[in-house]
Amino acid sequence: MKNAVNKFSADKSVVRKSFVYLILVTASLMMIFPFIWMILCAFKTPQEVIQFPPKFFPSRLQFINFAKAFSMAPFGRYFFNSIIVMILSVLSTTFVTILGSFAFSRLNFPGKSVVFSMLLSLMMIPFEMLIITNYTTIVKMNLYNTIPALVLPFVSSIFYTYILKNFFDTVPDSLYYSARIDGASNWMYLWRVLVPMAKPSLFTIILLNALSSWNSFMWPLYITSDYHSRTLPYGLQVFTTEAGSFPELLMAASTVIVLPMIILFIVARKYIVGGVSSGGLKG
Repeated sequence: MKNAVNKFSADKSVVRKSFVYLILVTASLMMIFPFIWMILCAFKTPQEVIQFPPKFFPSRLQFINFAKAFSMAPFGRYFFNSIIVMILSVLSTTFVTILGSFAFSRLNFPGKSVVFSMLLSLMMIPFEMLIITNYTTIVKMNLYNTIPALVLPFVSSIFYTYILKNFFDTVPDSLYYSARIDGASNWMYLWRVLVPMAKPSLFTIILLNALSSWNSFMWPLYITSDYHSRTLPYGLQVFTTEAGSFPELLMAASTVIVLPMIILFIVARKYIVGGVSSGGLKG
């Protein structure tokens, strides 16, 4: 009887695990399918892209789509602008996040809890609601159609500050007081003790910020007016005009633009998950 019960429990556990894996595999395929379809369409002819019923694989790989796509817009300039904006955004956001997280974690000032709670509440406000305010501010600063205009609205992030502050909170207070007794200033303690310890969380912040900066579309669309300051996502608009669209060229350009970030995410995914976990949990 006992063996039968154990066998039934084992079979039940196998069925449960199989069901969970089935759901995970199905969800993974649903999420990855748009990227696979984008890559396949990049190698198709215009007729194959719009064919119904859809044809999954191209009859012949059209490598010329990539050459045509990058001849329709100054993607070299867009690529350079995207790199500059991403680097400036990562450096400025990381620096401001480190200082803000340290202030809310270690410094004592009146209303600290209230201010931090108010900042957290701002996370519920979507960026789209702030576009008009940010646009007006940038124009008044005479920064319209410049690279700094693409970076300034994103130099601070409540989400990143929340992640890093929670990590700083896990560091024992005794370490801070010991450093202070030994003559270390707050600045020295931050950069020589806390920052080296927070490498997993900082790596996560840098990666997430790089991804969001690289893929940003709406803000560059509003704040730039010529190719000298525009970034790669904006360049995809050239494939949709009033005269028609070029879906195969759009997919080819999108593949080149998105693929580096996909590879970066795949390589660094464990650091992102680990950094968010270590920054979001205490203990």
